[in-house]
Amino acid sequence: MPFPFLLFFSSMFLSFPSLSFSQQTPPKGYLINCGATRRSVIHGRVWLPDGNFISAGTSKNLTVPGLVPTLSTVRSFPLENKNLRRKFCYVVRVYRGARYLIRTTYYYGGVNGLDFDSPPVFDQIVDGTFWSVVNTTEDYGKGLSSYYEGVFEAKGNTMSVCVASNTYTVSDPFISSLEMLILGDSIYNTTKFDSHALHLVARHSFGHNGSIIMYPDDQFDRYWQPYEENVSVTASKKIPAVSGFWNIPPSKVFETALSTAQLESMELRWPPFSLPNSTYYIALYFADNSDSMSSNSRVIDMHINDVRYYSNLVLSSEGAAVFATRWPLGGLTKITLSPAANSNGSPLINAGEIFDVLRLGGRTHTRDVIALEELKNSLRNPPLDWNGDPCLPRDYTWTGVKCSEGERTRVISLNLTGMGLLGSLSPSIANLTALNGIWLGNNSLSGVIPDLSSLKLLEILHLQDNQLTGEIPSSLGEMKSLRELFLQNNSLTGRIPSSLIGRPGLEVRTSGNQFLSPPPS
Repeated sequence: MPFPFLLFFSSMFLSFPSLSFSQQTPPKGYLINCGATRRSVIHGRVWLPDGNFISAGTSKNLTVPGLVPTLSTVRSFPLENKNLRRKFCYVVRVYRGARYLIRTTYYYGGVNGLDFDSPPVFDQIVDGTFWSVVNTTEDYGKGLSSYYEGVFEAKGNTMSVCVASNTYTVSDPFISSLEMLILGDSIYNTTKFDSHALHLVARHSFGHNGSIIMYPDDQFDRYWQPYEENVSVTASKKIPAVSGFWNIPPSKVFETALSTAQLESMELRWPPFSLPNSTYYIALYFADNSDSMSSNSRVIDMHINDVRYYSNLVLSSEGAAVFATRWPLGGLTKITLSPAANSNGSPLINAGEIFDVLRLGGRTHTRDVIALEELKNSLRNPPLDWNGDPCLPRDYTWTGVKCSEGERTRVISLNLTGMGLLGSLSPSIANLTALNGIWLGNNSLSGVIPDLSSLKLLEILHLQDNQLTGEIPSSLGEMKSLRELFLQNNSLTGRIPSSLIGRPGLEVRTSGNQFLSPPPS
């Protein structure tokens, strides 16, 4: 579910009566203005151009007047030859083990031309995990941008955030901005981030009817949408100290609350849309806004879809947070807050968050990732989608890369035949020890053939029609699994190893080189 966001400068000037920008330290991380070519400073925070984080795509300027700077440019990813199921990844250096709030923002602005009035629909991916479908059509029809937010833990020294073309539409995917901000260790810390992530479904400040609450009110720059229901809105006389609050919500969400005028139950249809069947993280925030009632006089019971969520919650001016880490939901959701039997006050609620709990998609074996990265660096023109996880998600493997099934994901073949590759073969290719086939023929690769003796499973090695030089490594003759060795039409020299000549079950092609002895028949 995307979240709408206003676009223009007049919508971005907010009033912060209790905090100024200088009083709050901005969260650490990255603010990336996609498609921009220079740094910009917005509300005292530096936004970076995206050129150092991605090698694919095209920077484009939107012609819509009055846009905020982070929406006035996009990075677009042309679908050359209808190359569906390709991902294009921002790769960012991170702190291993840190928890990151990742927010992507999209505003189409007609960037794909008159033939495509509506925005494209595509996927977004973090490392090897499918995050969500990006569908901004409804918001764009209302003149709004859309944003998505998730919480992911860094598993290595880099994280990749990718947009990925799929089969929903044939229009080029794009992105307007990317934010990756470090959260405190205590935030959402009941989630098992070693195996799961969180995808934001809704985050609201109940009773608030102003602009989105964000930094500096929220020190982590989470967005709290305004939310009004057909019930009473009360203004708080006391604001709790949030430093000891679970998840540290901003104090501003406690300035208003939804309540009832009578000592009766209150029902909220929240989130205000239907949910897919899944498991959700739910956090609800409360603080008694009165100062006239005796201690422990406002006590509430909570039900979600008529299932007991929490009983006898005593509300005070210090506030309370009630959360469930894995709660099954589907369809429309009803939250019922009722006065408990011993309550003298009506129920109220200040804010709420709900996340879809995502199971992580895994990661390609680290040894293989490093080997492919070194191979990529040895090529002058590697495939444009060689960023992010090579094998995962399964629908978005790198061009030419085939991977194993199962929990331990390995690269098992490499086929880049006829890709016009320039550069050399990195010795790191020998670290892809699960390979059973290498097809790199009909390119313009130069340099020597590296020692591949560690590839015990390799059956096929096609390096024909390149510009390789040097001698054939004798170790190729010791590879017992090898059954096809195609080296024709290169500039190889020296003698053909005797272990390759006439070996049963091995087809060797070496014509079109400069050997000292004739090739085997």
